[in-house]
Amino acid sequence: MYPEHTPHVPAQRAVEVHQPTPYPPTVAVPAPLVPVQPNAVPAVASVVLPDGRVVTGYAIEPTRPEPIAAKPAVSRTAVNVALGGVGFLAVCGGLILLTSFIAALTAFITQLITLAAVIFGGWIAVQILGTHGHRAAGTTVNIRKAVIKRNHFHG
Repeated sequence: MYPEHTPHVPAQRAVEVHQPTPYPPTVAVPAPLVPVQPNAVPAVASVVLPDGRVVTGYAIEPTRPEPIAAKPAVSRTAVNVALGGVGFLAVCGGLILLTSFIAALTAFITQLITLAAVIFGGWIAVQILGTHGHRAAGTTVNIRKAVIKRNHFHG
């Protein structure tokens, strides 16, 4: 057979399988602690692993949470709203007193005007309905004895 006429069959390759090699169980050796000076760059620490490898790096201290600031029992917003309400009530109370004062003053002025009108009206009535100085000086007229002629009174 010729190679052109043979069916194509892929060549098989050898499969390589890689298995990880486990380390034998050993006792963990604690890493040496490097003293760290405050506010300074810590020194580099090196740790030797059981298989002989050396790991180098900085010693990291565990992070400490920042202290939570003590919050007041009542928020400032609530205090401001309460103070605004107290101020508003004080203003409303003052306005109520002011309107009461104005109403009382109006009533007093109305009474004074009414009293003046009564007194002045009485004086006017006395002036109009009075005798105007035509008094019979001490003369008493008896109407039974009077004589009326042609709608004219003779006393």
